[in-house]
Amino acid sequence: MKKNFLALENGEIYYGVSCAAPVDAVGEAVFNTGMTGYLEIATDPSYAGQFVTLTCPEIGNYGCCTEDMESDLPHFSGFLISRLNEPSNFRSEFSLRDFLIRHGKPCLAGVETRKLTIRLRESGTMKSYLHCSDVEMSEQEAVRMAREWAGLEGQDYAARVTTKSPYVWNETGQFKVAALDFGIKRNILRMMAENDMQVTVFPASTPAGELLAFAPDGVFLSNGPADPGAVTYAIECVRQLLGKVPVMGICLGHQLLGLASGAKCGKLKFGHHGCNHPVRDLSDGSVGITSQNHNFALDGSSLPDELELTHINLNDHTVEGIRHKNKPAFSVQFHPEAAPGPHDSAKIFGQFAGLMKEAGK
Repeated sequence: MKKNFLALENGEIYYGVSCAAPVDAVGEAVFNTGMTGYLEIATDPSYAGQFVTLTCPEIGNYGCCTEDMESDLPHFSGFLISRLNEPSNFRSEFSLRDFLIRHGKPCLAGVETRKLTIRLRESGTMKSYLHCSDVEMSEQEAVRMAREWAGLEGQDYAARVTTKSPYVWNETGQFKVAALDFGIKRNILRMMAENDMQVTVFPASTPAGELLAFAPDGVFLSNGPADPGAVTYAIECVRQLLGKVPVMGICLGHQLLGLASGAKCGKLKFGHHGCNHPVRDLSDGSVGITSQNHNFALDGSSLPDELELTHINLNDHTVEGIRHKNKPAFSVQFHPEAAPGPHDSAKIFGQFAGLMKEAGK
C-alpha cells in the first residue's frame, strides 16, 4: 500500500491513508474540537490555507447536505481524521468522500489525531505538507516543502475568497445593510435576514466611499481567513466608515474594527477552533457557549480609551468583543451565527438592528 503522510515543519511525520482526492497540498495544521459540522468547516472560507484535524474520531456518518454548506466550494487545504465512514442519514445527498474528490481536496484517514492535537496544543499551529498523491516523495522532502511555504502570517487570504462582484442576498427588511465579504458564511446572511435586514454583499476591497454612496443603514464586516493585519485596505476602509454609519464585525471583521481604532492584533499559539468556547458578556455577567474559528486575536492591553471591552474568553481571557464608546460600532470575535455550534449568542444580530434603529432616529 502506498504510504501517505502529513509532514510538520518541526520534522514530525503522521502516517495515514489517502481517502479523498489524490493530491498534495501545503497548509497550516490546526485542530477543531467540534463533534459535528465537518461540511460547514470544509466550506467556511475562514479555513482557507489550513489543514483541519478533527478530534471527533468518527467522521462522515451523517453524510453531506447542500443546505448545510456555508459557501459554494471547500476553501480549506484538507482534512486530517481518524476514520472516514460511509453516510447513513435521511438528509444525506452525497458522501464527504465524494464531495472532497469532486473539489480536489485531500483527506488523510487513520491519523493519530489525539497525538497530533496534543502536539499542536503544546507547540502551536505549524506549517505542513500533506502527501496524498501518487507521486513518490520522501518524508525529508515534504518537511522541506512545509518549511518553505509562506504560511498565513502577513498573507491577505481575504482577497482570495471574497466575491468578485456585489450581489443581493435578500431584498426585504427594515434595515439596508452593506456586508463586506472577507470570507462570509451563509448563515451570517441568513441571520441578518431573519433580523429584518436587507443585505447586499460587496467585495473585500470595496472603498468606503462606494459603500457610503450605497447609503446603507449599517455596514457589516464579515469573518475571513489568515492575518487581519495584511488586509490593509480594509483597515483603512473601516477607519473611514467609523462615525458615519453603524458598523458590526464578526471574527476577522472584529479584528479589523480593533485595528482601525488603534488596537494591536497578534497570533494565538494554536487558535480557537470548535463549538464549545465559553464567553462572558461583561454587560450582564452571562456566559454563552460559542462557536469559534480564528488564529489571531486583539491584544487586550492595547485597546485604546475609546474602545470598551465587552466580552472575554473564559478559557484564556482573550478579547471576544469590543464596543466603540463614541461611535456606533461593535464587534465580536466568536461566531453568533454558529453553523456548526450553539446559538447562545444569536441575539448579537438583534443588537446590530437596534444600533441601526437608534442611529436612524
